[in-house]
Amino acid sequence: MADFLSDFAEKFGLMFLGLAAFAAVVGILLFLADRAPKRGRDVLQLLIFLLPAGILLTVGLIYPAVNTTVLSFFNRNSQEFVGFDNFVWMFTQPQIQITLLNTLVWVALVPTLSTIFGLAYAVFIDKSKGEKVLKSLVFMPMAISFVGAGIIWRFMYEYRAEGFSEQIGVLNQIIVWVGGEPQQFLQNSPWNTFFLIIVMVWIQTGFAMVLLSAAIKGVPVEIVEASRLDGANPWQTFWNVTVPGIRSTLVVVVTTISIATLKVFDIVRAMTGGNFDTSVVANEMYTQAFNRGEFGQGSALALVLFVMVLPIVVYNVRIMRKQKEIR
Repeated sequence: MADFLSDFAEKFGLMFLGLAAFAAVVGILLFLADRAPKRGRDVLQLLIFLLPAGILLTVGLIYPAVNTTVLSFFNRNSQEFVGFDNFVWMFTQPQIQITLLNTLVWVALVPTLSTIFGLAYAVFIDKSKGEKVLKSLVFMPMAISFVGAGIIWRFMYEYRAEGFSEQIGVLNQIIVWVGGEPQQFLQNSPWNTFFLIIVMVWIQTGFAMVLLSAAIKGVPVEIVEASRLDGANPWQTFWNVTVPGIRSTLVVVVTTISIATLKVFDIVRAMTGGNFDTSVVANEMYTQAFNRGEFGQGSALALVLFVMVLPIVVYNVRIMRKQKEIR
């Protein structure tokens, strides 16, 4: 106990000294900035205030990205330069090809289905009786962590072999009640990937609904009324007036969900561990780097994931800048 207290006091003292030194340096810089000419003072003060954020970004984002990029060109223990061997391995191994295909299926289906369901909820629930309660229920899955959602749905898909009178999984119990045979939802490939996708859609639909509902309420009522006076039916009004009015929000919703889908890890890890041909890039990256010690291959997967996410991020930023310019 005494050794523990001694180590704790030593570490706390070092941390305190480090913070004190940092505060002293900032104080000295601010003092010098106050005595500088006005133009130089403004620039120096700006740099000083940006310094903490710059340090955090460098340590937490820029350095790990650069280091991962470098490691992707080395062997498993980062001692030997292997060039593009890790990337060749990635695109020639059948199991990794399945992983890449699964990721593309995820990013094709999840944003599309989540946006469609979210838009449908936003339209049909809007101005209905009990709107707040219904929207709260739809949005509630967003309050659950991906791991928690994965565990919940794993029980939904749970399988017991024939001979058990009762099934733990809700879906298999319903199948048994109607006279069918229980199914191994999470083991039968390729359908198990689609059952995992359902979990992500269930979570992201509430996010899409909230944003799209707010956007629909922002469509000018005068335009909607004018279309109705011109004889447009509800579908024509929705397609020709509402959808163009919320197009920018639709783009933001689709791109944001696409980025979250490309990085999906928790659901796959919690429900199947990436087994039975359900792995995605983020899960395979973790498996290669931390379970198998293949840091080069894991880094190569991380770099490919970054390249896949980057165009969507850039497109999303461009859309947001255009919206800002319009405003």
